[in-house]
Amino acid sequence: MKKISNNIEITEIAIDLFERDAAREIYKITKERRIFVDILINNAGQGEWGKFNETDLDREISLVDLNINSVLSLTKFYLKPMLKNGKGKILFVASSVSKAPSPYMAVYAATKAFILSFAEAISNEVKDTSITITALQPDATDTDFFHKAKAENTVTYKEKKLTNPEKIAREGYEALEKGINVVQPGFKNKLQSVINNIISDVVIANTMEKQMKISDKEKGRLKPVHVASLRERESINFYKKASNGDY
Repeated sequence: MKKISNNIEITEIAIDLFERDAAREIYKITKERRIFVDILINNAGQGEWGKFNETDLDREISLVDLNINSVLSLTKFYLKPMLKNGKGKILFVASSVSKAPSPYMAVYAATKAFILSFAEAISNEVKDTSITITALQPDATDTDFFHKAKAENTVTYKEKKLTNPEKIAREGYEALEKGINVVQPGFKNKLQSVINNIISDVVIANTMEKQMKISDKEKGRLKPVHVASLRERESINFYKKASNGDY
Protein backbone atom coordinates (compact mmCIF):
# COMPACT_ATOMS: atom_id res chain seq x y z
CA MET A 1 0.00 0.00 0.00
CA LYS A 2 2.91 2.35 0.69
CA LYS A 3 3.96 1.85 -2.94
CA ILE A 4 0.62 3.31 -4.00
CA SER A 5 0.87 6.41 -1.81
CA ASN A 6 3.46 7.83 0.57
CA ASN A 7 0.64 9.49 2.50
CA ILE A 8 -0.77 6.19 3.78
CA GLU A 9 -0.09 5.34 7.41
CA ILE A 10 -0.35 1.61 8.10
CA THR A 11 -1.12 0.16 11.53
CA GLU A 12 -0.63 -3.59 11.79
CA ILE A 13 -2.63 -5.54 14.37
CA ALA A 14 -1.77 -9.25 14.45
CA ILE A 15 -4.69 -11.12 16.03
CA ASP A 16 -6.14 -14.58 15.45
CA LEU A 17 -9.75 -14.07 14.36
CA PHE A 18 -10.52 -17.69 15.23
CA GLU A 19 -10.44 -16.53 18.87
CA ARG A 20 -13.82 -15.47 20.26
CA ASP A 21 -12.57 -12.17 21.77
CA ALA A 22 -10.36 -11.18 18.82
CA ALA A 23 -12.82 -8.65 17.41
CA ARG A 24 -13.27 -7.03 20.80
CA GLU A 25 -9.49 -6.73 21.16
CA ILE A 26 -9.14 -5.16 17.71
CA TYR A 27 -11.82 -2.61 18.55
CA LYS A 28 -10.16 -1.87 21.89
CA ILE A 29 -6.80 -1.24 20.21
CA THR A 30 -8.20 1.04 17.52
CA LYS A 31 -10.22 2.97 20.09
CA GLU A 32 -7.19 3.45 22.34
CA ARG A 33 -5.17 4.70 19.37
CA ARG A 34 -8.05 6.97 18.32
CA ILE A 35 -8.36 5.31 14.93
CA PHE A 36 -11.79 5.92 13.43
CA VAL A 37 -12.68 3.11 11.05
CA ASP A 38 -14.92 4.51 8.32
CA ILE A 39 -14.42 1.54 5.96
CA LEU A 40 -14.70 -1.99 7.33
CA ILE A 41 -13.97 -4.95 5.06
CA ASN A 42 -15.09 -8.28 6.50
CA ASN A 43 -12.98 -10.62 4.38
CA ALA A 44 -11.53 -13.29 6.70
CA GLY A 45 -12.93 -16.73 6.01
CA GLN A 46 -12.00 -20.36 5.40
CA GLY A 47 -13.68 -23.59 4.33
CA GLU A 48 -13.33 -27.33 4.91
CA TRP A 49 -13.93 -29.93 2.22
CA GLY A 50 -15.49 -33.32 2.90
CA LYS A 51 -18.70 -35.15 3.74
CA PHE A 52 -20.19 -33.64 6.89
CA ASN A 53 -20.34 -36.97 8.73
CA GLU A 54 -16.61 -37.43 8.11
CA THR A 55 -15.19 -33.97 8.80
CA ASP A 56 -13.79 -32.75 12.12
CA LEU A 57 -16.32 -31.07 14.43
CA ASP A 58 -13.80 -28.82 16.20
CA ARG A 59 -12.50 -27.57 12.86
CA GLU A 60 -16.01 -26.73 11.68
CA ILE A 61 -16.91 -24.95 14.91
CA SER A 62 -13.76 -22.89 14.46
CA LEU A 63 -14.93 -22.02 10.94
CA VAL A 64 -18.20 -20.73 12.36
CA ASP A 65 -16.20 -18.61 14.81
CA LEU A 66 -14.10 -17.16 11.99
CA ASN A 67 -16.67 -16.84 9.21
CA ILE A 68 -19.62 -15.71 11.33
CA ASN A 69 -18.78 -14.72 14.90
CA SER A 70 -15.79 -12.53 14.05
CA VAL A 71 -17.74 -10.80 11.28
CA LEU A 72 -20.78 -10.26 13.48
CA SER A 73 -18.65 -8.85 16.30
CA LEU A 74 -16.52 -6.53 14.15
CA THR A 75 -19.67 -5.18 12.52
CA LYS A 76 -21.32 -4.64 15.90
CA PHE A 77 -18.32 -2.75 17.27
CA TYR A 78 -17.67 -0.51 14.27
CA LEU A 79 -21.18 0.17 12.98
CA LYS A 80 -22.16 2.12 16.09
CA PRO A 81 -19.34 4.70 15.78
CA MET A 82 -20.07 5.00 12.06
CA LEU A 83 -23.70 5.86 12.79
CA LYS A 84 -22.64 8.29 15.50
CA ASN A 85 -20.19 10.06 13.16
CA GLY A 86 -22.57 10.00 10.22
CA LYS A 87 -20.30 8.22 7.75
CA GLY A 88 -19.03 4.75 6.99
CA LYS A 89 -19.02 1.83 4.58
CA ILE A 90 -18.95 -1.91 5.28
CA LEU A 91 -18.07 -4.60 2.76
CA PHE A 92 -19.03 -8.20 3.48
CA VAL A 93 -17.30 -10.88 1.42
CA ALA A 94 -20.04 -13.45 0.95
CA SER A 95 -19.86 -15.99 -1.89
CA SER A 96 -21.57 -17.29 -5.00
CA VAL A 97 -22.57 -20.25 -2.79
CA SER A 98 -24.42 -17.97 -0.37
CA LYS A 99 -27.65 -19.15 -2.01
CA ALA A 100 -26.39 -22.55 -3.14
CA PRO A 101 -26.54 -25.66 -0.90
CA SER A 102 -23.06 -27.11 -1.36
CA PRO A 103 -22.35 -30.79 -0.67
CA TYR A 104 -18.77 -31.38 0.56
CA MET A 105 -18.63 -27.72 1.64
CA ALA A 106 -21.83 -27.71 3.70
CA VAL A 107 -20.63 -25.67 6.67
CA TYR A 108 -18.75 -23.12 4.57
CA ALA A 109 -21.72 -22.50 2.28
CA ALA A 110 -24.02 -22.16 5.29
CA THR A 111 -21.74 -19.54 6.87
CA LYS A 112 -21.76 -17.56 3.63
CA ALA A 113 -25.56 -17.80 3.49
CA PHE A 114 -25.56 -16.17 6.92
CA ILE A 115 -23.21 -13.41 5.74
CA LEU A 116 -25.39 -12.50 2.76
CA SER A 117 -28.61 -12.49 4.77
CA PHE A 118 -26.93 -10.56 7.60
CA ALA A 119 -25.55 -7.92 5.22
CA GLU A 120 -28.85 -7.42 3.39
CA ALA A 121 -30.77 -7.10 6.66
CA ILE A 122 -28.38 -4.51 8.09
CA SER A 123 -28.40 -2.65 4.79
CA ASN A 124 -32.15 -2.22 5.17
CA GLU A 125 -31.79 -1.06 8.78
CA VAL A 126 -29.38 1.75 7.85
CA LYS A 127 -31.04 2.74 4.56
CA ASP A 128 -32.11 6.12 5.95
CA THR A 129 -28.56 6.98 7.08
CA SER A 130 -25.35 7.81 5.25
CA ILE A 131 -23.93 4.36 6.05
CA THR A 132 -23.80 1.87 3.18
CA ILE A 133 -23.53 -1.92 3.32
CA THR A 134 -22.24 -3.98 0.40
CA ALA A 135 -22.25 -7.78 0.03
CA LEU A 136 -19.73 -9.18 -2.45
CA GLN A 137 -20.50 -12.59 -3.97
CA PRO A 138 -17.41 -13.81 -5.82
CA ASP A 139 -17.33 -17.13 -7.62
CA ALA A 140 -14.44 -19.63 -7.35
CA THR A 141 -11.30 -17.49 -7.13
CA ASP A 142 -7.64 -18.24 -7.78
CA THR A 143 -6.38 -17.98 -4.19
CA ASP A 144 -5.02 -20.40 -1.61
CA PHE A 145 -8.56 -21.05 -0.33
CA PHE A 146 -8.86 -24.49 -1.91
CA HIS A 147 -5.61 -25.75 -0.39
CA LYS A 148 -6.58 -24.49 3.06
CA ALA A 149 -9.95 -26.21 2.66
CA LYS A 150 -8.29 -29.44 1.45
CA ALA A 151 -10.30 -29.06 -1.77
CA GLU A 152 -7.39 -28.88 -4.21
CA ASN A 153 -8.37 -32.18 -5.88
CA THR A 154 -11.96 -31.19 -6.66
CA VAL A 155 -13.40 -30.70 -10.14
CA THR A 156 -13.79 -26.97 -9.49
CA TYR A 157 -10.15 -26.43 -8.61
CA LYS A 158 -8.47 -28.84 -11.02
CA GLU A 159 -10.67 -28.38 -14.08
CA LYS A 160 -12.51 -25.04 -13.94
CA LYS A 161 -11.31 -21.56 -14.81
CA LEU A 162 -10.91 -19.58 -11.59
CA THR A 163 -11.42 -15.83 -11.36
CA ASN A 164 -8.47 -13.51 -10.85
CA PRO A 165 -8.69 -12.14 -7.27
CA GLU A 166 -7.59 -8.69 -8.46
CA LYS A 167 -10.76 -8.51 -10.59
CA ILE A 168 -12.86 -9.51 -7.58
CA ALA A 169 -11.18 -6.94 -5.35
CA ARG A 170 -11.60 -4.18 -7.92
CA GLU A 171 -15.30 -4.82 -8.51
CA GLY A 172 -15.91 -5.18 -4.78
CA TYR A 173 -14.21 -1.87 -4.04
CA GLU A 174 -16.06 -0.06 -6.81
CA ALA A 175 -19.38 -1.41 -5.52
CA LEU A 176 -18.44 -0.34 -1.99
CA GLU A 177 -17.63 3.19 -3.14
CA LYS A 178 -20.95 3.43 -5.01
CA GLY A 179 -22.93 2.02 -2.09
CA ILE A 180 -24.28 -0.93 -4.08
CA ASN A 181 -26.03 -3.45 -1.82
CA VAL A 182 -25.10 -6.73 -3.55
CA VAL A 183 -22.57 -7.35 -6.32
CA GLN A 184 -21.71 -10.52 -8.26
CA PRO A 185 -18.47 -9.95 -10.21
CA GLY A 186 -18.43 -11.34 -13.75
CA PHE A 187 -21.17 -12.06 -16.31
CA LYS A 188 -21.24 -15.84 -15.71
CA ASN A 189 -21.49 -15.28 -11.98
CA LYS A 190 -24.41 -12.86 -12.42
CA LEU A 191 -26.13 -15.28 -14.81
CA GLN A 192 -25.68 -18.19 -12.39
CA SER A 193 -27.18 -16.09 -9.60
CA VAL A 194 -30.28 -15.44 -11.72
CA ILE A 195 -30.58 -19.14 -12.59
CA ASN A 196 -30.22 -20.14 -8.93
CA ASN A 197 -33.19 -17.93 -8.09
CA ILE A 198 -35.32 -19.88 -10.57
CA ILE A 199 -34.37 -23.53 -10.17
CA SER A 200 -34.92 -25.63 -7.05
CA ASP A 201 -32.37 -26.05 -4.26
CA VAL A 202 -32.31 -29.79 -4.99
CA VAL A 203 -31.08 -29.12 -8.53
CA ILE A 204 -28.54 -26.60 -7.24
CA ALA A 205 -27.24 -29.09 -4.67
CA ASN A 206 -26.87 -31.78 -7.34
CA THR A 207 -24.92 -29.37 -9.54
CA MET A 208 -22.66 -28.31 -6.67
CA GLU A 209 -22.04 -31.95 -5.77
CA LYS A 210 -20.66 -32.59 -9.26
CA GLN A 211 -18.41 -29.53 -9.04
CA MET A 212 -17.04 -30.32 -5.59
CA LYS A 213 -16.43 -34.05 -6.02
CA ILE A 214 -12.91 -35.39 -6.55
CA SER A 215 -11.68 -34.91 -10.11
CA ASP A 216 -10.77 -38.06 -12.03
CA LYS A 217 -8.16 -36.18 -14.04
CA GLU A 218 -4.58 -37.15 -13.24
CA LYS A 219 -3.35 -33.68 -14.09
CA GLY A 220 -4.85 -30.29 -13.49
CA ARG A 221 -4.26 -27.13 -11.49
CA LEU A 222 -1.81 -27.92 -8.69
CA LYS A 223 -1.37 -24.47 -7.19
CA PRO A 224 -2.61 -20.89 -7.62
CA VAL A 225 -1.27 -19.15 -10.71
CA HIS A 226 -2.08 -15.69 -9.38
CA VAL A 227 1.20 -14.16 -8.17
CA ALA A 228 -0.04 -12.90 -4.79
CA SER A 229 -1.77 -16.21 -4.05
CA LEU A 230 1.32 -18.17 -5.05
CA ARG A 231 3.46 -16.04 -2.75
CA GLU A 232 1.03 -16.68 0.09
CA ARG A 233 1.34 -20.43 -0.48
CA GLU A 234 5.14 -20.28 -0.65
CA SER A 235 5.24 -18.25 2.56
CA ILE A 236 3.01 -20.75 4.39
CA ASN A 237 5.11 -23.65 3.14
CA PHE A 238 8.31 -21.92 4.28
CA TYR A 239 7.18 -21.16 7.82
CA LYS A 240 5.36 -24.45 8.32
CA LYS A 241 8.08 -26.47 6.53
CA ALA A 242 5.31 -27.98 4.42
CA SER A 243 4.58 -28.80 0.81
CA ASN A 244 1.51 -27.81 -1.24
CA GLY A 245 -1.65 -28.66 0.66
CA ASP A 246 0.28 -30.08 3.62
CA TYR A 247 -1.22 -28.32 6.63
